[in-house]
Amino acid sequence: MPVPAAVSSENRGEQIMSGLSFPISLASLLAAAVFTGARIAGLMVFCPFLSNDAIPLPVKAGLTMLLTALLYPLHGPVALVLGPWQWLQVTLGEVVIGLLLGLTADFLLESALVAGQILGVQMGYSLANLFDPQTQADTPVLAEFHQLAGLLVFLQLNVHHWVLRALVRSYGYLAPGAGWATLAATSGLLHAAGGIFLAAVEIAGPALAATVVVDVALGLLGKASPQLPVLFIGLSVKNLLGLAVMIATLAYWPRFFGERFAQAVAVGERLLHLAR
Repeated sequence: MPVPAAVSSENRGEQIMSGLSFPISLASLLAAAVFTGARIAGLMVFCPFLSNDAIPLPVKAGLTMLLTALLYPLHGPVALVLGPWQWLQVTLGEVVIGLLLGLTADFLLESALVAGQILGVQMGYSLANLFDPQTQADTPVLAEFHQLAGLLVFLQLNVHHWVLRALVRSYGYLAPGAGWATLAATSGLLHAAGGIFLAAVEIAGPALAATVVVDVALGLLGKASPQLPVLFIGLSVKNLLGLAVMIATLAYWPRFFGERFAQAVAVGERLLHLAR
């Protein structure tokens, strides 16, 4: 009895499918998703704005999963045969890669915080503190102002887009499982952290110089006229002059922060090249 055409075509299809091999297994697909999400999660820990405590954890988790789904097709599945301990090692390496990118961008906002603390002491605002939900500690008013101003410039310049583009480019030269915290990358990160104090002095420089000039002038005036209440006059003069100079320099902050954020992203990518 002849076999129907439909049945014979199904048999031929099963024979063809049985002769094919699929190198992409479910384990490799899962590894690609886990490693991609680990790198993004590491970035979320310290990246400015994205790591803010004001953003609820479910929102951060959802954004991490969304970015994982978007970035996963770009580099394809990872053909890695890993044991349990190797999975942990590669995952930690991916988290470290994300941390390097996030930390280099966050250093500049930390320098703004340090600049505010320096000016707070110099201008007499260190006596008035606010509770900072980011650091879970009392922070001088000017330090909080500088950090919020730096964050606004960060968002206005779309620096978070720069960081995400750097993250996407990292898959081109640093495949999942190829990166780790090498000595060169660690040394470069510490060197970048040292730039926090230099950038803080640059931010606070104009107002700091003006208040120092006032201190010198009032010191000479106090020597010339000991009866003059220099301590009471000096606090008010330094306060008003420091605020005036600081407000005048606010117009240059977008340009200053824009250049420094661009350098920070470039430093982050250079550290990833050193992490291989």
